[in-house]
Amino acid sequence: MEAEPFSFATYQPPRKFQHRYWLHALLFLLTVGSTTCAGVQHYVGFQFAKGVVTVADLQAAGPWFWLVWPWVVAGLTYSLPLLAILGAHEFGHYWYCRKHNVDASLPYFLPAPIPLTGTVGAVIRIKEAFPSKKALFDIGVAGPIAGFVMMVPFLIWGVTHSAKVSFAPTDEVFYFGEPLLLKAIAWWHFGVLPKGVDLTLHPVGFAAWFGMLATAMNLLPFGQLDGGHIAYSVFGPRARFVSMATLGITVILVVVSVSWISMAVIMIAMAIFLGFRHPTIIDEHEPLDPRRRVVAFLALLIFVLCFTPVPIETFLGK
Repeated sequence: MEAEPFSFATYQPPRKFQHRYWLHALLFLLTVGSTTCAGVQHYVGFQFAKGVVTVADLQAAGPWFWLVWPWVVAGLTYSLPLLAILGAHEFGHYWYCRKHNVDASLPYFLPAPIPLTGTVGAVIRIKEAFPSKKALFDIGVAGPIAGFVMMVPFLIWGVTHSAKVSFAPTDEVFYFGEPLLLKAIAWWHFGVLPKGVDLTLHPVGFAAWFGMLATAMNLLPFGQLDGGHIAYSVFGPRARFVSMATLGITVILVVVSVSWISMAVIMIAMAIFLGFRHPTIIDEHEPLDPRRRVVAFLALLIFVLCFTPVPIETFLGK
């Protein structure tokens, strides 16, 4: 049997925005579960620091303390704000993909057995090339801005409901870096904390903290991260030099804090397999319009407010 000859008159291009809804729903539900488990630990740790939960309570609950029902419900105070922040970020990308008719998937939420976060974030898959610099910029910048707008109310509420706790010099504690925005809200609400006193973040505040960390990481002006898309939109082919400098600074930051190792490894792998040059856009030499340059500056401001050079450190008592 001979194949029918190709005809432009009868050709139907593949439909865009076709989704496997069951997979997105399944991953979302799994991420709700994993982040709620992490949220229980944040809630118990917060109440323990305040003295509401005691060692006797934890011993009575046993090793499966995170399955105690009232604590599971309380764990939602971390998981729901976090998923709202991550979801706003990814749907910001998706909305502008729809606006510019760039085929993309719905968000894939990514559960992970990590006690601290319960997730490694969320992603969408963009299935075709960007048709223009405007589309690239709008899609790249929309996620961080949407996530930031969603995050700020949770951050304000979470910080203002956090607890001032005294730590002895011999205590073993985790130190979470304080971005400028968090510092400003804490200073506004609590004033200057005396020596030996620090804040223990409410689970809602920690969800916002993780949202700030994810936003700052995504806004790094490197490769095909959101910040890399923005940098390429602003600088064109010269953005590869910005990517090189960003990778160098990230490697240096590993010396400052080992918590940068995973990000540095990811960026090195991207540099090896994808290179520093961003995939070209037809109008890459055409400058951005003034309105989008203002938005690019806003993205830079968000990065500065969310960035911390020491995300996580452990201080061991002596």
